[in-house]
Amino acid sequence: MGTSAVAERPAFELPDWRDAACRDADPELFFPDGDTRSARARVKLAKLICRGCPVSATCLSWALASGQAGIWGGLTEDERHRLLRRGRLKTSRRLGRDPRFS
Repeated sequence: MGTSAVAERPAFELPDWRDAACRDADPELFFPDGDTRSARARVKLAKLICRGCPVSATCLSWALASGQAGIWGGLTEDERHRLLRRGRLKTSRRLGRDPRFS
């Protein structure tokens, strides 16, 4: 008896959070306070860590869905808010609605 094509496909695997590039980094790095020079330097370093992370897309999706503070998936909280607003704007325009009144 032959095997089905479905059985031969590899199963989809979710990223393993243990592979996160930030796992050994200081958590404070991802939650900088204010807009001081040292805070901006921490943001830059955190983003560099996220850049090469194998789970950054999952991390970003989770942060967008759950409204997390800090740097997740390589984006700051403000950057994620802008991303969400742009997504709502595009969706509203596609549906013919004004996003300001949605």
